[in-house]
Amino acid sequence: MSSTTAPDDKELEALERKYDPEMRFRPLTAKAATLVGALLIVLSSFHYYTAGFGLLQEITHRGVHLAFVLGLVCLVFPHRKALLELPAQGRWWTPGGVPWFDWLLALALAASVLYVPWIFDDLAFRVGNPGLLDVAMGSILLVGLLEATRRAMGWPLPVIAIVFIVYALAGPAFPGLLKHAGASWSQLVNHQYLTSQGIYGVALGVVATYVFHFVLFGVLATRIGLGQLFLDVASAIAGRYAGGPAKVSVFGSAMFGMLSGSSVANAVTVGSLTIPAMIRVGYKREFAGAVEAASSTGGQITPPVLGAAAFLMIEFLAVPYQTIIVAAAVPAFMHFFGVFMQVHFEAKRFGLRGLTPEEMPRLRASLRERWPTLVPLVLLIDILVSGRTPYLAAFAGISSCAIVGLTTRARGNTPRHWALFAFGHALLLALVFGGIESQAVRLAIFGVGLVGIALAVQRWRLEGRIGLAAFVESFSTGAKYALAVGAAAATVGIVIGVVTLTGVGFKLSMLITGAAQAVAGGAAPLLPAALADPQAMTLFVALAMTGVVCILLGCGIPTTANYIIMVTVAAPTLVQLGVQPLVAHFFVFYYGVLADITPPVALAAYAAAGMAGSDPFKTGNMAFRLGLAKALVPFVFVFSPSLLIVAKGFTLYDFTLTFVGCVLGIVMLAAALSRFFLVEMSRAEQGLCLVAALLLIAPGLVPTLVGAACAVPILLRHLAARRRLRTAAA
Repeated sequence: MSSTTAPDDKELEALERKYDPEMRFRPLTAKAATLVGALLIVLSSFHYYTAGFGLLQEITHRGVHLAFVLGLVCLVFPHRKALLELPAQGRWWTPGGVPWFDWLLALALAASVLYVPWIFDDLAFRVGNPGLLDVAMGSILLVGLLEATRRAMGWPLPVIAIVFIVYALAGPAFPGLLKHAGASWSQLVNHQYLTSQGIYGVALGVVATYVFHFVLFGVLATRIGLGQLFLDVASAIAGRYAGGPAKVSVFGSAMFGMLSGSSVANAVTVGSLTIPAMIRVGYKREFAGAVEAASSTGGQITPPVLGAAAFLMIEFLAVPYQTIIVAAAVPAFMHFFGVFMQVHFEAKRFGLRGLTPEEMPRLRASLRERWPTLVPLVLLIDILVSGRTPYLAAFAGISSCAIVGLTTRARGNTPRHWALFAFGHALLLALVFGGIESQAVRLAIFGVGLVGIALAVQRWRLEGRIGLAAFVESFSTGAKYALAVGAAAATVGIVIGVVTLTGVGFKLSMLITGAAQAVAGGAAPLLPAALADPQAMTLFVALAMTGVVCILLGCGIPTTANYIIMVTVAAPTLVQLGVQPLVAHFFVFYYGVLADITPPVALAAYAAAGMAGSDPFKTGNMAFRLGLAKALVPFVFVFSPSLLIVAKGFTLYDFTLTFVGCVLGIVMLAAALSRFFLVEMSRAEQGLCLVAALLLIAPGLVPTLVGAACAVPILLRHLAARRRLRTAAA
């Protein structure tokens, strides 16, 4: 666990390529690789510049982003996965190792994307009356986008988009409530291509405006050593206790999750250190991989960065980012607390040891070496909570990472190092907080800082935490993460476009509500009168149906796409049933994240299993068990919105009752699943413990008290049994 054993950046990138299909690029010749690398760096630089000095006009900004993304997808993802294993061959039909038709497709897609910003001045006259060229360019983009998404992510999301396209075109052929007038191909292209309701819609806008910047910040923060500092702190907090490495995994993933919204990246980075240590102290391989997978999925729900879906909430709900951060805090705690308690009971049950002092990093030394790496995160959080735009916060965070990385080193900083560190941050604070409206002045300040630091580093031959080459490479890596999610966001725009074109969202809401009412009506006679509230039963069934669909969708598409589809289709149903929009969105978001540890397609679990050398399916099942609190807590905050703190109707009484009940219930649930509390459990005790857990977690005073009463006999029996064991041992 010592920081000296940490894998370097190249090793981590290799692990991500191995376990994350969205990071597997085809082999390229040297010249083609240089071209692709340059395009990736230009894409990152474009977003970095616009975040700090102003976004372009909306359609232009989104168009530039998507043109780069789709063009690069065609160059780096082959049309057949088998080609990933073949060496690059620069022949006349495969210049640079890329077939000629992929070069043409990349250029055609880039041209079709940029066509809309190019005709923007005439766009108002073309919407509703597209010309032949408009339809042709839109058709190229629609078809090419589906192919690009298939290459980057596989078939599931393109198939969903195709189903929606067929529904839009063949409306009269559908029965009953789903029937509609239908649209011609020209009408479909017009809506998807020339308006902001389709491909160029909110999903693409959020990725191009927010998500990209925070991904880049996470990459740079990890490069300069902030992730390693978090792991060292986690080791110092939890490493010495029973089952120490697994507890380090939970704490480390929680803190690292503040930087990375990617479950797989989290699992690879933290798991490369914690999984071998877990196996070494006696955890089974499946359990070791599952702990890291379950903990890593928390990265997407951990403030302040969260995952891409959190930024979509800003647009969909029109609320400040601070609201999302506060609302996410308690549910994120419940997730990690649930994993931690199962890890603890598992360690106690099998008598697993903690880390020895020799295996643990020295916290004081780590803090002394790495405290400057905290500055970017503190600055980013401060700007976020101050009410400024998230992309400005990301710009400041990225800039601070560059300053820290280039002007300080782990040990032995000279006065010149600290002078440059202070100089760079002084100029950065002037840019962000100085209230300077003149763009020329802002650019001048930025240029002075950039040139001044570069010249000083070169003249004084200062060595930093990362060199200029590593900094540039981080820009390339950050853009790599954006390719698949960028294509997915644009494809989800097709789904949203069909929903707005046909009105199918309202119709699906009616179908879901009707089905939930029918199921609730059938179940009501089987329940006690106190529980047979028709409205609550209907809501519960609708939530269960929504959760199942979220998990099934998540088996094939990423969290962001899952969230957008379900918000478009299912969230209106929950709102109609009386759920607050913020709460409904969080419910969908959490169940979408849960798919990362739900077999058969559990990417985080499979990545962790690969590093643990365990069976992927067993690891996924175990990870789902460990993350079960994440599956229950969304139901709790729907029926008791006070748990989200910022939801309407918050009261301290409701929050306290629900919070305490959830904490106690999660402890009992972890004990039941581990078959251990203070001593080994019998089957009867396990069943009673499970009942107690569910009652404690359920919001309300009566179920909480009944659950506590069910838990008391177990506690008393275990206290007596443990006392006897200690007496016998003495």
